[in-house]
Amino acid sequence: MPTPTAVTVRAAAKINLHLGVGAPRDDGFHPLTTVYQAVGLCDDVTAHPADDLSVDIAGADWVDADAIPTDSGNLAHRAGVLLGDHHGRELGARLVVEKSIPVAGGLAGGSADAAAALVALDRLHDLGTSDTDLLRIAARLGSDVPFALLGGTALGTGRGEVVEPVADVGTWWWVMVPSLEGLSTPAVYRHFDQLFPDASPTPPDAEALLGALRTGQPVSLARALRNDLQEPAIDLRPELGRLIEHGESEGALRGIVSGSGPTVVFLCESADHARDLAGALMRTGSPVVLVANGAVAGSHVVPAHV
Repeated sequence: MPTPTAVTVRAAAKINLHLGVGAPRDDGFHPLTTVYQAVGLCDDVTAHPADDLSVDIAGADWVDADAIPTDSGNLAHRAGVLLGDHHGRELGARLVVEKSIPVAGGLAGGSADAAAALVALDRLHDLGTSDTDLLRIAARLGSDVPFALLGGTALGTGRGEVVEPVADVGTWWWVMVPSLEGLSTPAVYRHFDQLFPDASPTPPDAEALLGALRTGQPVSLARALRNDLQEPAIDLRPELGRLIEHGESEGALRGIVSGSGPTVVFLCESADHARDLAGALMRTGSPVVLVANGAVAGSHVVPAHV
């Protein structure tokens, strides 16, 4: 039997173009109607042959890779355990995660790593796991993991884990401003409940956003962006609101908090417009400003690093 070689899988960050939140269910989870988009800011996960399962993290200083656990608290590690359980065996591998997606930024970086780990381990061990089973395992890992497998643009329902692709004819350009300080997703949801104690159990639908995607027009999409977690996130971190106002004053079509924050994303008309806005934000004090387009592919194998 040939010796398995390392497998590298790339998974993209996600932003929520629409995030409608309902009142918490009896199980404590909030029902969601969301539209995800995968954008060109990616982590790479490389699975190297090894006897035991382990995780190593690397990344730029601003990514805050040191804050990521490398034990069973890491989603990529848990992905390996669940995939092994599914096949009735332990899966050994050294998972090396090269991060470009900020930690605790509302961009689902941990979910991207978990999705990439599922694909990398499946290929490394030649398991032949079906797409249906991969998605089922992904849903056990977290609400955003199934989308990280699929990529593109998709509608998410339930807790966000039930995903289906949607029509998206545009190429969208985003400027992304991560924060050097994370923001707890559970804390933002708790604050949502405090601010909106009478929230409907049915989250707002995404019809306006889906219609805007079908036009391919950035101005139409800008008008339709929605995030029900933006108000609680800004209430907890008022500087996010000031950043949105500043970016829009510099020419962004629209600024919005990504997911539960604290990353703020700005929609632009074109690649040139995005680069101009990024330059303006950097000149006025934002330490890290990123430009990315969407939609891009979900978790996929790429040539291993030499």
